[in-house]
Amino acid sequence: MVKCGQCGGELRRVHRTFFEHLNYMAVYECPKCKRREFASRRFRYHLGPACRCPLCGTYTVVRLKERDRIDRIHSGFLIWLKRLAGGSRLYHCRWCRIQFFDRRKLVSEISTPKAPPTRPEVKPPDGTEPGR
Repeated sequence: MVKCGQCGGELRRVHRTFFEHLNYMAVYECPKCKRREFASRRFRYHLGPACRCPLCGTYTVVRLKERDRIDRIHSGFLIWLKRLAGGSRLYHCRWCRIQFFDRRKLVSEISTPKAPPTRPEVKPPDGTEPGR
């Protein structure tokens, strides 16, 4: 049972358009507030600026220095292409317990643009407005 993130009501599965079929596995709608929620397809986890788990899509992955012999390595065509592109690093998802290679950085490593510092307006000592 999937719950609505806005009102907490039960979500119902609704029909998808042609383009929604390409991008989403399912589309849900709340009958109370009419909010729609989407379940992305797995190939969408390989797109974007930050590294995500290729199975569950979580951003809470950690970088490994060397391969762990207990957890399995996730492989696939898109991961193979990423390794060919170069610069691949080894990551581990603690929820799925898999290891995988990815060329993207962690979410914590991506710098966010900072707003420029605001300068206080300086008034001339004689009390007149600047620029007049």
